[in-house]
Amino acid sequence: MLTRRLVVCLDVKGGRVVKGTQFVQLRDVGDPVELASRYEREGADEVVFLDISASAEERGTLLDVARRTAERLFVPLTIGGGVRTVDDVARALRSGADKVSINSAMVARPEIVSEAAERFGSQCVVASIDAKRDGDRYDLALTRAVADVVRVPVVASGGAGTAAHVCEVLADAGADAALLAGILHDEVTTVSAVKAAMRAAHIPVWAA
Repeated sequence: MLTRRLVVCLDVKGGRVVKGTQFVQLRDVGDPVELASRYEREGADEVVFLDISASAEERGTLLDVARRTAERLFVPLTIGGGVRTVDDVARALRSGADKVSINSAMVARPEIVSEAAERFGSQCVVASIDAKRDGDRYDLALTRAVADVVRVPVVASGGAGTAAHVCEVLADAGADAALLAGILHDEVTTVSAVKAAMRAAHIPVWAA
């Protein structure tokens, strides 16, 4: 079995990490640079900054945060949220991001993915898909269905309530990585504790 990774997602607004439910009732969680560094020390294999505001001012703030973070981070940094053009991808990469996540623009104009991959390399482009069915855990059936038909790594997102949920989606649904957010910000668990649970479940852990 191939090694599996843990990806930590930080929702950023106004230069701060925030947490809410479906981007409402937001509360301040902390400084993105400090949190990214902390999660890296705990063993995160990748960090994602998600810009949850569509304004140009917020985008500039996020890119500045990314620059400061990239100076301290050794694991890959991904930027997502509001990426609409190939030029947006270029700006994110120049700010220090290793990868750029494309979501809504991919639905409106699918060719943006191939254009960005051709210009910057496919390793820099992440296709982010929002899909929701019943339930508040990882959708194992949907994740397995996607993993069975694509040849690129699949990151399961949305539904980690416990370390057991992470192990489940990695071991049973074919995900290559699991994305975590709230359970870390709320200190329900830690990256290192989740990795310990993965090892206990005989899931090969990525050596960052």
